[in-house]
Amino acid sequence: MVVAGDDALAHRLAAELRGVYGEQVTLVVPPAQRSVRPPVVGRTRATALFDRVSAAVNRASGNGESGGTRTLEPTGSERLLEASELTEAMLADAGVERAAALALVYDDDETNIRAALTARRLNPRIRLVLRLYNRRLGQHIEALLDQASALAAARAAADAAAAGVDGGVEAFDASTTVLSDADTAAPALAATAVAGTSKVVQTDGLMLRAVERPPPGPGEVADPGLCTLALLSATTNDPAGADGSESSGAQGPQLLPDERAVAAATGRGTVVLENVSYSGPELSAGRSVMPFASLLSRRLRWSFAGLVACVVGLAVASMMVTGEPPLQATYLTLLDLFAINDPAIGQPLGRQILQLFSGLVGLLLLPVLLAAVLEALGTFRSGSALRRPPRGLSGHVVLLGVGKIGTRVLARLRELRIPVVCVEADPEARGLALARRLRVPVVLGDVTQEGVLEAAKIHRAHALLALTSADTMNLEAALYARTVRPDVRVVLRLYDDDFATAVYRTLRAAYPDALTRSRSVSHLAAPAFAGAMMGRQILGAIPVERRVLLFAAVDVGGHPQLEGRTVGEAFRAGAWRVLALDTAAPGGRRGDPTSSGSASGSASGSRGPGLVWDLPATYVLRPEDRVVLAATRRGLAELLGRRRREQAGA
Repeated sequence: MVVAGDDALAHRLAAELRGVYGEQVTLVVPPAQRSVRPPVVGRTRATALFDRVSAAVNRASGNGESGGTRTLEPTGSERLLEASELTEAMLADAGVERAAALALVYDDDETNIRAALTARRLNPRIRLVLRLYNRRLGQHIEALLDQASALAAARAAADAAAAGVDGGVEAFDASTTVLSDADTAAPALAATAVAGTSKVVQTDGLMLRAVERPPPGPGEVADPGLCTLALLSATTNDPAGADGSESSGAQGPQLLPDERAVAAATGRGTVVLENVSYSGPELSAGRSVMPFASLLSRRLRWSFAGLVACVVGLAVASMMVTGEPPLQATYLTLLDLFAINDPAIGQPLGRQILQLFSGLVGLLLLPVLLAAVLEALGTFRSGSALRRPPRGLSGHVVLLGVGKIGTRVLARLRELRIPVVCVEADPEARGLALARRLRVPVVLGDVTQEGVLEAAKIHRAHALLALTSADTMNLEAALYARTVRPDVRVVLRLYDDDFATAVYRTLRAAYPDALTRSRSVSHLAAPAFAGAMMGRQILGAIPVERRVLLFAAVDVGGHPQLEGRTVGEAFRAGAWRVLALDTAAPGGRRGDPTSSGSASGSASGSRGPGLVWDLPATYVLRPEDRVVLAATRRGLAELLGRRRREQAGA
């Protein structure tokens, strides 16, 4: 396996491949003196603030390392190369011509595309995994690289046939998978605004969440939901107890337990899978059509109403004085109003007085019409501008930062029709165009300045998502929000997972009654990238305390652990569990290259157009079936069958 990148995702992905799958990895990174990390200004200073507190918490809880893949003993080997530019010679030096898979996870899309085209030419058999933010471009690049691989395979088969080689050439998997760390991490970050949990996977149009449920009371039976995914740590009284990892032993979380383990785990919370629902306040869907009522202000509408009343009164008075029919009297009044009628010389005195009053009302009409035109032009001019948070807004989500990650999270939140107020310091940020199109309120300003969060109505907010690229800015916003409203839900995007763990433990100890989550995007995205390198479609990854549970689409054929077995027999506690059967046609299945995307599923039933979630335990899995399963990282590695692991465990 070859991994090339310039940030934390490359290092975490390499560790995932070595520690979980036991692969030999070549890691290509920029030179140490030239490596450019994401702008996390003041990260060292912020880390020092929490070092002492987190160390005390670690000693009290008996935990050494704070989790993630860092606590795993690496079973594979790693070769480290430094290159300022990923040229053809560097790819050859990294062994791309002999590698099974190549992951290009640079932060720049152009760098990844250029390297992918070169790698496909050097080795048509290699499996490619690209990190691209541009979705549409990613679809075209994926189709282009797959077509190049197919042509190379056809050419090799023709050459073998011309040479008289029996059996042709060996089939190979040279698929191309385009992923985005923003898309992978966005569901987990956005789900915190839904129900206070970051454990979410979206498939077949359904957004499913893994819900933490407290232990049932005496005589109560816990609701298993769609299925029980995990047992939580037993050390719930410890401020760090809800942060268990692989090093927690028997006290730590247990992923994919069987029914016997669930029944025996008295006093421990569970994580069950269920449909997402949101019952909080909601804003309008944000249409681009401007309502007519917004063209004119309330004062101007009252002015028009007063003028109309005057015209009606004058028309009635004219009808009474002159004895004209209603239509004729109204017509004469309008002519007088617009000063296009002849003077009422020689007519009755009442008619002359009414003509003078009509002319006076006409003079009043001119400035009102001018004000209406100017106000309408100003409204149209500001119709494409950013909206301000409306008065009385409450129960919303304050989204800090609309960069790559924040833009994807904003789109997820609006799909769920959750009210959002964005805070952004850069007026040219990429997410502002989406906010303007969705008519989402935006506050432009530096969150470190006084009054910015107040303008976003943080004191009445439901949750704060701090997703900027600066650790200290996210941390400062979270601490300030806690002082304004101690019970607000807070989610922080932090660069380093160890730092995220220290911040989480400290904030949880300081505010035990408030929900706090600190997540590293690389920690959320690395399992999906690693699964794609192993040739499997990863639908999502959910964190269970400091562990990760994967949802993958797997073809039953070729897996003796699944083929010919019933759903109950295929279940292996602590490793994998079949959740659903994909009944769609092969071209429309999840993970197929020809699939056009997930179909829209029903939000209330367990059966979607392509996925059946209520599989009986007696259903026999056939070779042509494709299933959606939940698996631990080690369980998925064993199921892939590339290399048997000597060390057991989930």
